Amino acid sequence: MTLAAAMARGPDPEAFFARLKAATPDPEGELDYVNPYTLLVAVVLSAQATDAGVNKATEELFKTVDTPEKMIALGEAGLKKHIKTIGLYNTKAKNVIALSKMLIEHHGGQVPKDRDTLQTLPGVGRKTANVVLNIAFGEETFAVDTHVFRVGNRAGLAPGRTPDEVEAGLERKVPGPYRRHAHHWLILHGRYVCKARLPDCPRCVVRELCRFKEKTV
Repeated sequence: MTLAAAMARGPDPEAFFARLKAATPDPEGELDYVNPYTLLVAVVLSAQATDAGVNKATEELFKTVDTPEKMIALGEAGLKKHIKTIGLYNTKAKNVIALSKMLIEHHGGQVPKDRDTLQTLPGVGRKTANVVLNIAFGEETFAVDTHVFRVGNRAGLAPGRTPDEVEAGLERKVPGPYRRHAHHWLILHGRYVCKARLPDCPRCVVRELCRFKEKTV
């Protein structure tokens, strides 16, 4: 294989994830939660917000409100008081109350373990559903947020024009041993090393494998 062909093909996924795993053997999501329901709420709140900001807003909330029934009892106005520091909090409060009602009415108050069903809930898209399935239920899903999208394209690992295309690329390429935690490794790598404006290439553990041409020094 020529060098040009190798570059176009992208880095070897086995080597790529082996290095990420060596650097962070047990990656975890950074949203705080106490059960699948609070995880779902936290992920819905995290859209266009930082995990740190969501954790700060939900710290007191999740101490007493950890079921759909308790969220309904709190009410939309009560929820807003907790999450008013988060962007789009008015819309998010409406969605959380609405999805809580749906969980009670259609799912016995439990978070469904099914992507299509999760996506019928207000405020829940494919990325949110994938996060919940992966973290709460141990499913091998690939949640493509801005960090995963950037790393997938920048490194050449799973290039795509849309999050769905990047997700499909990861589905094809990520080897079995790494599938459970792949999106965590990519999120953490994008958040702290392969940053949007100034990637920290000198301390990147996959820099020799990465196809990004404009590496920082």
